[in-house]
Amino acid sequence: MEEKKERFNTEELIKKYGIDIENLKKEQIKVSKDLEIKDKIDFSLVDRFGAVDNTFINNKLLSCIIVCNKDYEVIDRAYVFEKVKFPYIPGFRNYRELAPMINAFEKLNERPDVIFVPAEGIMHPRLGLSSHYSLSTGIPTIGISNSLIDCETEGDNVLKNGKKVGKILVSKEKSNPMYISPGNSISVDSTLKVTNSLIKPPHKLPEPMNLAGKYSKSIRKELEI
Repeated sequence: MEEKKERFNTEELIKKYGIDIENLKKEQIKVSKDLEIKDKIDFSLVDRFGAVDNTFINNKLLSCIIVCNKDYEVIDRAYVFEKVKFPYIPGFRNYRELAPMINAFEKLNERPDVIFVPAEGIMHPRLGLSSHYSLSTGIPTIGISNSLIDCETEGDNVLKNGKKVGKILVSKEKSNPMYISPGNSISVDSTLKVTNSLIKPPHKLPEPMNLAGKYSKSIRKELEI
C-alpha cells in the first residue's frame, strides 16, 4: 500500500510540526561525512544477505527484514509495526522510517553481511535512508531506488556533481531500471556485482528483496492489516 503523500511547504511544516528543515539538512550533511564508500569486506565471499521491506498502513509503518543464505533459504526474519512520528517530506525519509527499521534489525539473531534497502544511498542529495541505516547498524548496505533526484546518467552510470555515485540496472526485459547505489561500506562497482549475482529470473529485484516482500505480505495477512 502506497503512503499518502502530504502537500507541504517549509513554513507550514515549521508551524504544524515544529520542524526546522534547514537544521535537518545540516544534520544530514554532517552525518554523511562518516560514510565510507569502499569495500569493507570481500563481497565475493559473503553468504548472508539481508533485505528490508517497508509498508505504510494508515499512520503506521510495517518494517520487515529477512536474512537469507546464498541458496535463498531464510535463516532469520523480524518485523515491527509502529506508529510513525514524522510527516512525509521528500528527502527526509530517514526521520520517518529509520527508527522502525532499526527496531526490526535489533530483533534479529543472525546478522547479514550486506543489506538491501529500498531507498537511495549516496545518490541522495545529502544522506539517503540506505546510508543512514548502515551507519546505524554497522552493516554495509545497497540502496535500490526506482527514480533519481538531482542526478545525471552517463551510460549505465549515475553521476552527482560529475562523480559516479551509482549504477543503472535493467534486470528484466521491458521492466523499468533499478538505480543502485552504495549506502555505506561498499563501493559503487561492488553494489552492481552483488545485486547482479542475486537476480533470479523472472524476478526483477534481487532475490533477498523478493523474500522480504513475501514475508511482509505474510505478516499483513497474519495481522489482518
